[in-house]
Amino acid sequence: MHEFSIVQSLLELVEKICEEHKAKSVSKVVVSVGVLSGVEPHLLKVAFDTFKENTIAHSAELLLEIEGLTLRCNECGAVSEKKELNILCPKCGSFNTTIEGGQDLLLRSVEMEYEDED
Repeated sequence: MHEFSIVQSLLELVEKICEEHKAKSVSKVVVSVGVLSGVEPHLLKVAFDTFKENTIAHSAELLLEIEGLTLRCNECGAVSEKKELNILCPKCGSFNTTIEGGQDLLLRSVEMEYEDED
């Protein structure tokens, strides 16, 4: 299951960001998951909850934003968001399309907490 290695890399990145910003902990991590990214959102969440223990993100919540498939038709020029996972242009039916969204796995944000400075 490659979600485990993805989460290990994600947590390393989160720890690096916290170190750079001198944060004491993480309360929320937001990740965008494209429907064509090859990542199973449920498995990513399970892996995150498993590996976050003993890290700066031990109490963090993982929020997943699912990014749908977006196509640009090279025939009619239409840009479409699709529910179906195929490359047919919904406007003209052409196969001559370019995928413009839905393939990525992106760290969107990290909500950090800091020590109180009295």
